[in-house]
Amino acid sequence: MSLYEWLLFLHIVAAMIWVGGLIVLGVLVTLVLRSGEAEAIGRFVASLRVLGPTTLAPSMVAVIGFGIWLVLDSDVWGFRQTWIWLALLLFAAAFLVGAIFQSRTAIAAGRAVGAGDHREAARQLARWSWGMRLIVLLLVVAAWDMVSKPGL
Repeated sequence: MSLYEWLLFLHIVAAMIWVGGLIVLGVLVTLVLRSGEAEAIGRFVASLRVLGPTTLAPSMVAVIGFGIWLVLDSDVWGFRQTWIWLALLLFAAAFLVGAIFQSRTAIAAGRAVGAGDHREAARQLARWSWGMRLIVLLLVVAAWDMVSKPGL
């Protein structure tokens, strides 16, 4: 396999981990919130402190890193192409939702759990789930963009 093919493979695997991880978390957060159990909410919130830095953040960094490397390695793709700018814009939007909104709601949920306010923890976790859905939507649009390559 060429360097380009390896980069593409790693880019796709990283995206699968990022999107797949978010979808699994989306299913789990729905189950946890429906249960209404304080212990389940507390465990889920605690798991976010582990999953974010160990799985979601590295896969996100790998997606952008391998994506940029793909463009730099290619004689065909360039940063002036519409589909690449759109992909970078969608990535930036997903990153900002995660960095600004998701992190704050997860921290607020963690504080509520620590204070024993399970109603507030559930409220913050519900807000977190909406942000996660927005990120998945942005990433699905990014996948469409990379497959269809508008403007090409």
